Amino acid sequence: MPLPPTFEARIVSSRKLSPSVRELTFARSDGAPFAFDAGQWVNLLLPNAAASGSAPSPIRRAYSIASAPDGTDRFDLAITRVLEGPGSEYLHGIEEGTVLRAEGPQGFFSMNGHEAAPSLFVATGTGVTPMRSMIRAAIARGSKAPLWLVFGNRTPADILYESEWAALARDHGNVRFVHSLSRPPADWPSTWSCRSGYVQTHVADVWRELVALEVGRPHVYICGLVRMVSAVRDLLKKDLGLPRQEIHSERYD
Repeated sequence: MPLPPTFEARIVSSRKLSPSVRELTFARSDGAPFAFDAGQWVNLLLPNAAASGSAPSPIRRAYSIASAPDGTDRFDLAITRVLEGPGSEYLHGIEEGTVLRAEGPQGFFSMNGHEAAPSLFVATGTGVTPMRSMIRAAIARGSKAPLWLVFGNRTPADILYESEWAALARDHGNVRFVHSLSRPPADWPSTWSCRSGYVQTHVADVWRELVALEVGRPHVYICGLVRMVSAVRDLLKKDLGLPRQEIHSERYD
């Protein structure tokens, strides 16, 4: 396969999504449209301060694209800050206007070929970023198929794009979001309409609710740490009998 193209991109805006996650919006420096499939990722090539020599190899860090393809030169990435992680520490410290090299798009985690089917998305943490891209792309093309997301986090402060999920569910009848907190607040459930526990404990019930709509066989998209991804894949295949063609996954550890 040909190598993905390399290009320069400038940080045009940033915002804090949670105490540990920063969103960076990039624009291609050449102004060309950034074409990608919803669900794909890019590599950022970062300065390697620890390397020696006159031309040290850059640090490569892969990040799923959080925005939907829109024909412009822009794309969003959500970066989790890892303590003493040279890549994430750098990205949490750089300023708007900084230009970085990037490679991409890359990856096969997408809805291509299954856009008309009901979709169940299962994510934890920044694993929700390709789901945001896919859901927003589906809405933009006018999809009326169910788009359901089961999103697991530790605490309310860790929920990425929370107000956006609420707005999408309010404005689009085919969109549903189910939040689950592994460390719910002390006043839960009186002030929080969410579920508790690890996200994988709720997948079977939500999948059955989606199947009960009788609008087609759902495809399931899973993204997060390998332990969660493996647990959900096993549940879907062994307990619910889904064929592998209906299960799509990507892990980021």
